[in-house]
Amino acid sequence: MGSSTVRFPMEAATQAQTEKPAVEPAREPSPMYRTAMAVCRPAAIWGRLEVEGLEALPESGPVLVVGNHDSHWDPVTVGVAAIRRRQIKALAKAELWNVRGLAPILNGMGQIPIERGAGDADALARAIEELQRGACIGVFPEGTRSRGNVLRARSGVGRLALEVPEAKLVCVAIEGTTGYTRFPKRPRVRTRFFEPKGGQAQPGEDPGELAARLLAEIRELVPPAGPGRKQS
Repeated sequence: MGSSTVRFPMEAATQAQTEKPAVEPAREPSPMYRTAMAVCRPAAIWGRLEVEGLEALPESGPVLVVGNHDSHWDPVTVGVAAIRRRQIKALAKAELWNVRGLAPILNGMGQIPIERGAGDADALARAIEELQRGACIGVFPEGTRSRGNVLRARSGVGRLALEVPEAKLVCVAIEGTTGYTRFPKRPRVRTRFFEPKGGQAQPGEDPGELAARLLAEIRELVPPAGPGRKQS
């Protein structure tokens, strides 16, 4: 079955849920999340955002969205691309909560602060709890922007997948977001959602190897790109 392509601007769509997760999650998208995505929508339109494979993203139930990270615009881009189906609660660097006025917004959006490079057990525990409640969690396994370099995958996403085996893994390849820094030249941004060709997490699979194979599939589609550069 071929995947569909959506170009912005897009009409909002809703679909009634027929099943409830075992534990009732908070109503999503939250008002703060919906407002934030609406504010960011003009940037998506300016970036000529194309969304492919959105049907790979389940409308309910626990999901781990795994993406590449080349630009500050990546989380916003994925959030806007997915808003028709899910609110993505991303693991985001804890330093953002120190920016004046930003913490209440991030908290209202359900984002999860994580100390980078510290093996933040508290952040992973919260992400596991959210997954068990049926949430959609977003993770960038590289842990930071690539700046055009090949980075290894951190094992955190593998640990989450193995701790909550009912969570579905969905990859997203993000392309063109580094072009936002070339203003006033308009970028051409694309997100491609897809299920990993290597399959879902397998019992006993090593967390680091799982994270590495997911990132490898994504980077096969979008090589690392530095600021202001296009993926080639």
